[in-house]
Amino acid sequence: MDYVVDVWPQVQAFYAELGMTYRRETKRALMLLRKEQGDIKALGDDLNGFYRLRVGPFRAIFRYREGKVIECVYMNRRSVVYDVFEREVIDRLKGREK
Repeated sequence: MDYVVDVWPQVQAFYAELGMTYRRETKRALMLLRKEQGDIKALGDDLNGFYRLRVGPFRAIFRYREGKVIECVYMNRRSVVYDVFEREVIDRLKGREK
C-alpha cells in the first residue's frame, strides 16, 4: 500500500516558483515518494526523525506520520535548506504537535 504524501504550503509555494523542468522533476519525485522510492536519506542530530528527498539542486524535507502518511514539510535549494529548516521550521513543527 502506498503512502499518502501531505505537501505543506511552503513546499507548494516553492514548487509554484520553479521552472517547468524542475516542477516536472519535483512532481515525479513526490509521486515516487509515495512508494518510498527516490534519493532518500535520514537526517541526524537536531533533524533526527526527518528525511530528505533529493530533487536535482533542491531538497525536500519530510517525516513519516501514523496511518501511512508522509508529511513533506519544507523544500529549498540544497545550499540553504538544512540551516533554514532547522532554524525556522522545527520550532513551528514542535508547536503544532502540542
